[in-house]
Order: sequence, then structure tokens, then C-alpha cells
Amino acid sequence: SWSGTCRVIAPVLADLAKKLPNVTYLKVDVDELKTVAEEWNVEAMPTFIYLKEGNLIDKVVGAKKDELQQRIVLTNLVHK
Repeated sequence: SWSGTCRVIAPVLADLAKKLPNVTYLKVDVDELKTVAEEWNVEAMPTFIYLKEGNLIDKVVGAKKDELQQRIVLTNLVHK
């Protein structure tokens, strides 16, 4: 809630969710769920973690709009 970078990237994620509705998007407030942040080694915000059936597939640290979309599409195609 306090991260300016997270607030900037939020509309980008909303747009991606509309374009790629078969992907599940979850937002976690690391201040409220510190154990989740620790479990997934989140050290910077924003961090985007790509999972398939509970397994870590990929991770992007930072608000990298183009990379986020490319990785979502790639991981969705490769790990079907």
C-alpha cells in the first residue's frame, strides 16, 4: 500500500488481467503477510512470482511492464 512503484504498476496488471483472463493474479501486502513474503523470498517491491501447480517457475523483481507481460505469456505457453 505504501510502495509508489507498486501503485504505478497496478493499472498495468489490471490491464494484463483483462488481456489474459486464464491467468490467476494475486496481490499480497508484504506488511500484512510477512510470512508469505519470507516463504517466497520477497526482498523488494514489487516482486512478481510465477507459479504453476504451486511450483516456482519464474520471478521478476521490479516494475518492468514489458518483461511482466512477456513472462506471463511465455510461462503460460511453456508450462501448460
